Amino acid sequence: MEDKRLLAFPIISGIVTLLVIASFFAVFLSTSIFSFNTSTLGGIIFVFLFYLVSYFVVIFFNVGLISCVYAKLNGKSMTIREGLSAASRHLPAILVWAVVAATVGLILRMIEDRSGFLGQIAASIIGGVWSLITLFVVPVLAFEDKGVFDAMKESLELFKKTWGESVVGTLSISLIFAVVGFVGLILVIGTLFIGDTTLFYIALALFIVLIAVLAILASAMQGIFTVALYMYAKTGSAPGILPPGVIEGAFAPSNNQQFIPGNI
Repeated sequence: MEDKRLLAFPIISGIVTLLVIASFFAVFLSTSIFSFNTSTLGGIIFVFLFYLVSYFVVIFFNVGLISCVYAKLNGKSMTIREGLSAASRHLPAILVWAVVAATVGLILRMIEDRSGFLGQIAASIIGGVWSLITLFVVPVLAFEDKGVFDAMKESLELFKKTWGESVVGTLSISLIFAVVGFVGLILVIGTLFIGDTTLFYIALALFIVLIAVLAILASAMQGIFTVALYMYAKTGSAPGILPPGVIEGAFAPSNNQQFIPGNI
């Protein structure tokens, strides 16, 4: 709320990601060699490249976002250009991490394509665990200048220290925005019973805008929470700019306050 420039990073990231999706979809439509199915070699290569480029874009702008967040939580200010510059200084590490993430994503996709419904459940569980134990990889890459594999080890150690806060905080952010999106979807479906086609298309358009806004806000909030949690895991205390107990009380009430759901 204090620095709305932070929203620029998920907005730009979303726009570039949409361009990437459109580009790969155009290639998919123009040739029969590549596909989004990993049952063929062409499909495996195509999916891997798609994941690689997509992850690179997302990680790059995430580094820019968390660099600005880190400065803000330390009482400083960083412009969007400075955030992008900070991300540019870590391009090699970002590329390597994108390769690792794309490889894991490809493996999970292959499990889904080959194992049916049970494979989808297994891939979802494995993907969720992977996301949590690598939660701090990007902050470690950005703030400690470690290599990717050292950053992965450090992320696991930090997650062990804050697994409760990490799980509850991450799921809470996702749940809040999912509930808002679900309510919006229910309202759109409700317009179908009115019988007014124009009203339905207006509601559908507003719902798409809502989803885009929610995605932008969720991405920014997740970046802020990740950096704050990273600082808490490294120092044992949350950044002074945050309200007392907001991190410590995410998993359990602190000794000097009652548990308040809003602290999550």
